[in-house]
Amino acid sequence: MYSISKKINIVQQALVAKNFFSNDEIIPAAVTTFTCCDCGHTNTVTIKPYESGFSIFQLYHEDKVLSKTELLKNKMVTETSARMIHSGALTVTDLPTLYFGTQCESCHSKYIVVFSYGEKQPGLTVLNISGVWKYEDSE
Repeated sequence: MYSISKKINIVQQALVAKNFFSNDEIIPAAVTTFTCCDCGHTNTVTIKPYESGFSIFQLYHEDKVLSKTELLKNKMVTETSARMIHSGALTVTDLPTLYFGTQCESCHSKYIVVFSYGEKQPGLTVLNISGVWKYEDSE
């Protein structure tokens, strides 16, 4: 799990086994798998609340890694509703949104995982994985 600081190009979305977790499913971590677009290997992703991920803002701030347009076009995030704008301009389900880089355990293709985590309503805490996308370095 790592942050991405250089410009990237999104290549393809990977197939994710499970992308929505709630309450007790998140403790101690949400665990799912994705299938590598290149070699078909099944990779495990473990997301620990308050430990995993980096702010999605790091990606689109000054178009450093990806532009807002690219994030929206690839359906990685949506524009945040006015009542939740304190979470940032772009989010997944209006909740604080994070990302991290990972790679295929078999062929080492690079992937970006985008997810949101937070309390959707009193008593309902959710972790929603927007998706996993294969990417390539742009430079």
